[in-house]
Formats: sequence, C-alpha cells, structure tokens
Amino acid sequence: MQEVLKQFRVVMRSIKQHYLGVEKKCGVSGAQLWALAEIGENPGIRVGDLAQALAIHQSTASNLLARLHELGLIKRTREGEDRRAVQIKLTAKGRTTLRRAPRPFRGVLQQALAELSTAALQGLHKDMERLIRRMKIKDRSGEGIPISAI
Repeated sequence: MQEVLKQFRVVMRSIKQHYLGVEKKCGVSGAQLWALAEIGENPGIRVGDLAQALAIHQSTASNLLARLHELGLIKRTREGEDRRAVQIKLTAKGRTTLRRAPRPFRGVLQQALAELSTAALQGLHKDMERLIRRMKIKDRSGEGIPISAI
C-alpha cells in the first residue's frame, strides 16, 4: 500500500511541476495550453468538440475559451451555413504562445496515458474504479474539471 501511495505522490507532483512550468513559461494554465493545442490542430473547432477532446464539461470549455479570448489568444467566428455555430481559431498571439510552450501540450499524465496500450488502459480503468468504490468520500463532480484546476 505504501509503495502505491508513493506512486500516486510521484504522479501528482509531476503533474504539478509540469503545470507550474507551463504557467511560468507562457502565462496560461495547463488546461488552457491543451485547449490552444487542440485549436491549433483543429482550426475552426467548435466548443462541444473541444470539450470532448479535453474530456471536460461543455460549460467548463466555454469558460476556458472565454479566458483565452480575454487574453487575445483565440478568436471566435461564425462561418458557413449555420451562423449559430461558433468556430474557434488561434490568433497570432495564440500561435506564438503555443510555439514557446513546454511539451507535452496536453499534460504529462494525459500524454503518458495516451502512450499506454488499450489493454493497459482498460486494466488501469478497472483498477481505478475499484479504488474509487472503496473510498468513503467520492466527488464525481471532478470528472468534468481539468486536472490543472484540481
């Protein structure tokens, strides 16, 4: 049990160090950086698609985008036939921020998870569910919140 607890500490501390480095180097949070990267890779992405890519709630994605817009890092446009749909693109300032940002853009935990095999991810998922079920207090509201905000 103590060895697994130490592993959790290493994971959490590593995440924290990465996000501190992101904020220090480019002035945005880890979640904001990941959003910028997704927008850069998918110009014209919509809010719902961005929320899905970041595994966050759509209202959380909207708040994240509002802040990026305030910082002048993104622009919102209404193009095409459906003028109700907002498309998001990087500004020149957003592209500059992304260029100087530390990698991985999506975060060290997310990158490590993405590199695991499907079988390994499925096993980890099952083990984490068992762990969560055994916890006396569970706050499932955290499922839709970026890790950098926890």
